[in-house]
Amino acid sequence: MAGHSKWANIKHKKGRADAARGKLFSKLAKDITVAAREGGGDADMNITLRTCIQKAREANMPADNIDRAVKKGTGELGGAALEETLYEGYAQGGVGLLVHVLTDNRNRSASEVRSTFTRNGGNLAESGAVSHMFQRKGQILVDGGDVEEDRLMNIVLEAGAEDMKREGDQFEIITDPVDFSTVCEALEQQGVRPDTASVTMLPDVPLKIDDREQAAGLIRFVEELEDLDDVQNVYGAFDIDDDVLEALSEQDA
Repeated sequence: MAGHSKWANIKHKKGRADAARGKLFSKLAKDITVAAREGGGDADMNITLRTCIQKAREANMPADNIDRAVKKGTGELGGAALEETLYEGYAQGGVGLLVHVLTDNRNRSASEVRSTFTRNGGNLAESGAVSHMFQRKGQILVDGGDVEEDRLMNIVLEAGAEDMKREGDQFEIITDPVDFSTVCEALEQQGVRPDTASVTMLPDVPLKIDDREQAAGLIRFVEELEDLDDVQNVYGAFDIDDDVLEALSEQDA
């Protein structure tokens, strides 16, 4: 699973830029609504909701917006029902992509996702064609300067984590989705605050990308998908070479 903490961190940093474009609050609100719908509106009893609310607060989302999103999920406020869909497809070069959508208009989201794939030289695939390349896992990223490695290892393994490794300046913790909440709560109790924590889709064998032009095009494609209002997350079966990633980051700085 090497490299996925880097990609997750890129998306985390990108999220802060999205706020300036007015899109992040909508995506965060949808996450909160779904978390409240599936696990209840009490954040003390619903770790997924608590994590979503924490992300929203870090993005300076107004408290009223958060409250409304929770109440939509619990049914206290009306609103269009959100449907969850997973689109599967390929970018140029055969790179597998999963596109997670939450929408109140399935036809609109399908049209937007399809046109984005076409515009970027990709193509959609049938259900199951790409998703079998991924596993659903909990992924937690912790700043390497915030906690000593042995202490962190003891905390997460005792709580049921599957693996922990250092990726650059971060620790990447992988869990079974069933154990994700337990590991998050263990970190919280020990005063360790993750940079990001989510249940995500991780590829079994990511395609190594060491060509700068291909990497740049792939990142642009993923960003276009993520900028669609109905798209919550994009998961890619690729791992961009460290040197290429660093060069692209400096180019965009």
